[in-house]
Amino acid sequence: MSNNYVLNNLPEREAKPRDRGFTMAMDKGLSVREVEDFLEVAGDYVDIVKLGWATSYVVPNLQRKLDVYRAAGIPVYFGGTLFEAFIARNQFNDYRRVLDKYSMTFAEVSDGSLEMSHDKKCGYIRTLSEQVTVLSEVGSKDAEKIIPPYMWIKLMKAELEAGAWKVIGEAREGGNVGLFRSTGEVRSGLVEEILTQVPFEKILWEAPQKAQQVWFIKLLGANVNLGNIAPSEVVPLETIRLGLRGDTFNHFLNNGAPIIDK
Repeated sequence: MSNNYVLNNLPEREAKPRDRGFTMAMDKGLSVREVEDFLEVAGDYVDIVKLGWATSYVVPNLQRKLDVYRAAGIPVYFGGTLFEAFIARNQFNDYRRVLDKYSMTFAEVSDGSLEMSHDKKCGYIRTLSEQVTVLSEVGSKDAEKIIPPYMWIKLMKAELEAGAWKVIGEAREGGNVGLFRSTGEVRSGLVEEILTQVPFEKILWEAPQKAQQVWFIKLLGANVNLGNIAPSEVVPLETIRLGLRGDTFNHFLNNGAPIIDK
């Protein structure tokens, strides 16, 4: 990506294809034309796209949409809730056939809506990782279900060992469960404890709200992996990563000290 003009002293962004500084955008039912428009402006800044929950079952022109993403070099995967919908109906092999039918190279394994033993979940990760690159999601979609930090760490480590490429910290598309309180506030102690045990580049934090994105960038820098970003927020997020928006303007300049123009 060549930028439009020169600005000095910006944080260095990892180049694509990258393992850190990943932006996962969530497509909640864009049309083919909307995908083309989205990629025209944001294609350089998005690393992977999730077709939210089971929207791939109901959207028209699914294959054409996948073709547009592929032509732009953007991998796509189906949301974890679709995986769970197949599992709940005892259709795991059908799910694997759907992945093959659409030539998917990534899949998400989650248990946010379904009661599933962790050994069984890890078994699905192991099996699918022979077919595709697996992202596994930790955390419940149930706001009442609070998972203690030691359990998040245990689950994440086991899923990485089972073959997950990255683990996703659950937040839903609203950013109000899992890693976050119902207000959207980050459970900061949880995040910091996870980071003592799980490598930073192995975690994709779902952070749909701007304040959440700012918090993670201030904690972990421009190259933190962030997900569930709305297509219209991918370019704004990139400016936050680079310290080119008020929220992080001083953070990457002068080690965070306020800038005074004399």
